[in-house]
Amino acid sequence: MKIAAAAYPLDFLPDWAAYDRKLTDWVARAVAQGADLLVFPEYAAMELASLGGAAVAADLEAALHQVMSHHAAVTDLHCRLAAAHGVHILGGSGPAMAGGARPVNRAVLYGPDGVIGHQDKQIMTRFERENWDIAPGQGLRVFDTALGKIGIITCYDSEFPLLARALAEAGAEILLAPSCTETLAGYTRVKVGAMARALENQCIVVHAPTVGAAPWCPAVDMNTGAAAVYGPPDLGFPETGILAQTALNQPGWACAQIEPAAVARVRRDGAVLNHAHWKEQKNRLLAAIEVVKPPYSA
Repeated sequence: MKIAAAAYPLDFLPDWAAYDRKLTDWVARAVAQGADLLVFPEYAAMELASLGGAAVAADLEAALHQVMSHHAAVTDLHCRLAAAHGVHILGGSGPAMAGGARPVNRAVLYGPDGVIGHQDKQIMTRFERENWDIAPGQGLRVFDTALGKIGIITCYDSEFPLLARALAEAGAEILLAPSCTETLAGYTRVKVGAMARALENQCIVVHAPTVGAAPWCPAVDMNTGAAAVYGPPDLGFPETGILAQTALNQPGWACAQIEPAAVARVRRDGAVLNHAHWKEQKNRLLAAIEVVKPPYSA
């Protein structure tokens, strides 16, 4: 199969039809390259805040509610595109109410037959906690699809290895890491996290970031990143671990051809067996950690 990760710019949209055309074009271009699984970034849905006008898009709270008001239409559009092309799509994440007082950051996975399910971001960044008041999601999911077992580690979640490990132990072979980062340092943190998760779990990790400036919405005003598909630098994968990558801050798709059996093979016969040996860490932590102070002795 072929996986496509989007380096996606956010636009100020004049109307819903402009969003429909944009998403339809992006999907068509990925499909033209043979993509079976398309991954859009974290908070890509925030461009829908512009449909409320400049004042709404510039207000952190009003922007959230404007985006959520388009939920039904967003679902219909993604379902239509997934069905028309026979593909799986991780839609750009955005705010959603999950039963609490505050919205969560939700990414929805769509398949040719409709909505497969959603994953809410687990661990909030400082901006989400201190300025935007986005609530953490509850619970992780593995989606058993025709393309394989898929988990989602949204942006900051990718920097916490136990989340990805729980998904891998539940059977995930592909981890999707949509992100939205302002600076090169932020992008690098997610990139390093995503590559480390691919190494530790001997799996595929798909990194899809927002790129470019969106000064009309303070929540996503600056965006830095490059889309990529990562694997473990081991049997059947590139020595760098990078299967595909776009140029920094250049919109477009990073597309990589993946052999479905590649993950199982490297987990079984790789030069190293990180996935199988993970549990050995626990045995090394049973004894108390010794703190050694000078003067040292052998």
